[in-house]
Amino acid sequence: MRAPVCGSAMVRLAAALAVVACLPGALLAQADPAAGPAGTESERAEPDTAGTVRLIAVGDIMMGTDFPDSSYLDPRIAPGVAADDLIGHELVAILRSGDVVFGNLEGALFDRDGESKRCRNMDACYAFRSPEWYADLLADMGFNLMSLANNHSGDFLASGREATMAALERNGIVFGGLAQSGAVTGTLELADGTRVGLAGFSPNKGTVSIHDLEGMGRIVADLDRTHDLVVVSFHGGAEGADRTHVTREDEEFYGERRGNVYAFAHAAVDAGADVVLGHGPHVPRAVEVYGERFIAYSLGNFWTWARFNLRGPNGLAPVLDLELERDGRVVAARIHSARQTGLGSPRLDPAGRAARLIGDLSTEDFPEVDLSIDESGRVTWEGGSGVD
Repeated sequence: MRAPVCGSAMVRLAAALAVVACLPGALLAQADPAAGPAGTESERAEPDTAGTVRLIAVGDIMMGTDFPDSSYLDPRIAPGVAADDLIGHELVAILRSGDVVFGNLEGALFDRDGESKRCRNMDACYAFRSPEWYADLLADMGFNLMSLANNHSGDFLASGREATMAALERNGIVFGGLAQSGAVTGTLELADGTRVGLAGFSPNKGTVSIHDLEGMGRIVADLDRTHDLVVVSFHGGAEGADRTHVTREDEEFYGERRGNVYAFAHAAVDAGADVVLGHGPHVPRAVEVYGERFIAYSLGNFWTWARFNLRGPNGLAPVLDLELERDGRVVAARIHSARQTGLGSPRLDPAGRAARLIGDLSTEDFPEVDLSIDESGRVTWEGGSGVD
């Protein structure tokens, strides 16, 4: 935070349609660790809260869809399944080690049939509908912050969005990024009282616009005044294996304007963001330290089952691990390399491919930053180093 905290005052923010949004009280605290599948304190790795905040972040999450039919669900995922059996104990331990654990949720958590978005060819329609109880599994893995600002959050229209928000809220997962009252931003309150604000942006209908930098600046500045840490998420940039570079220009994909992610990220930091997390290209992109704040331009696909192209860089699943001062300055960073296997579930990658690619891209796209990533994924830059 770079401005005085306003105590317990409720945050009121203008949505993209100039609608005033007031965050519901249910979003102002984490889930009770003793309740439901989020687990007990003894089941979770104890985060280090002695002076710094540990933030873990991944990219796109879509663990399986029953639309257009149930053949696109992962048969391993059933109620009561252990996350360790799905993605490995080591990766689960990394996720659970965070004070703040972020992902980008693609699609709806929706148990009813409902109407889907209109598709010209239903056989090739990428509309994602996952069981609502998948939110239980996300919470069990440690996720407590989720962006809904993307092109799939509206796959099952308003009913799907409402069910998704309700499923996340039941599990203490804070969300933001929708252009509707109560969902523009979210507030996560840590056990020690640290307030973490989330704002999400994308170029898609029903979400807070990535193109309105002035409006984004107001939302972020308002969060900065009332929170200790501000996390900004964006779904932007063109897609594909040949779109790994940050161009510093406006990007398009199939005629859709996807934003200038470089200008957006810098404007977000200038307005008060402490961490900027990108996703959308489905491949990893460079990272940057700007104004002592950390920017990840794309964290790619983390867990995208069956309906995604996972060849080459599309299958890499970087896990960002940051240590932050409570004023938002990044003091240490590491990229844990994971890779999607089979039809699309992540496992740690001992070959370190994600960290190596992000290191190469960061050197190429931001030579002025003097940032490097070693074989262990440790990020170093002038004034900072890797998480131990």
